[in-house]
Amino acid sequence: MKMLKIGDKAPYFEVPNQDGELVRLTDFAGKKLVLYFYPKDSTPGCTAEACDLRDNYERFISQGYAIVGVSKDSQNSHKKFIEKYALPFPLLSDVSTQLLQAYGAWGPKKFMGRDMIGTLRKTFVINEEGLIEDIIEKVDTKAHTKQLLG
Repeated sequence: MKMLKIGDKAPYFEVPNQDGELVRLTDFAGKKLVLYFYPKDSTPGCTAEACDLRDNYERFISQGYAIVGVSKDSQNSHKKFIEKYALPFPLLSDVSTQLLQAYGAWGPKKFMGRDMIGTLRKTFVINEEGLIEDIIEKVDTKAHTKQLLG
């Protein structure tokens, strides 16, 4: 798996959102995109991260950013997560893990002391030209907006 770095062209994707509509990287041409990968809907860390982004959503929009979350959860799980926490941005359902793998967000990790393969929490900032502008590998779930916007 090729490790992505700042300045690389963001890998193309075409993945369904919570409503089954296909979302493509090209949908964000001319905009800045915060593409964040997270392990599981409605778990404490993932909820804290999503709610931090939700609570600062207007700041992102006012600075020209779109936000999209990605996990391997089902569309139905995403729909419930969005409704429960009033998330204003789409969540992509990458059941096949192809998108997760393309961005290096799928791999070995430790969970509760066990080695396993799963979703790695990572965030990519993609600029208007589709190039990776920033990669956050050590996400602070409670203060992710601060990591992104300062």
